[in-house]
Amino acid sequence: MSKVIMTISVKTFKAQSLEGKNSKVVMIPFKAEATGEYFCGKTVEYGIDTQKTTKNGFSLSARYMLEGTDCSGKKCRVFIENNGTSLENCRPKIYTDSEALAFLEEPLLTASISCVENGVIVQILM
Repeated sequence: MSKVIMTISVKTFKAQSLEGKNSKVVMIPFKAEATGEYFCGKTVEYGIDTQKTTKNGFSLSARYMLEGTDCSGKKCRVFIENNGTSLENCRPKIYTDSEALAFLEEPLLTASISCVENGVIVQILM
């Protein structure tokens, strides 16, 4: 059974897009707030979700930095890169300057994404 590492509430803003001859790219800015046993924090400025559709398929990549407090009570930052080929197939990668959260940089993580009004809820699981 997977354990929820953090839950991230994402609020999206107006998307920008372009359609080329063989592809479509959509960039969606967002702000987010993370809660959980190990980390609580908010985005530093904005994150960006980039969605690409080509003749070879669909891919997405959300990248953002959160600033907050780790489970030891220390201020820290967490950078998340969440790549996938669908909302059901996303693999987040975490980087952090927190000693207490350094263990999150190693394991293969998964994400569960649920659409809500004006955004999504992302649960990162280990």
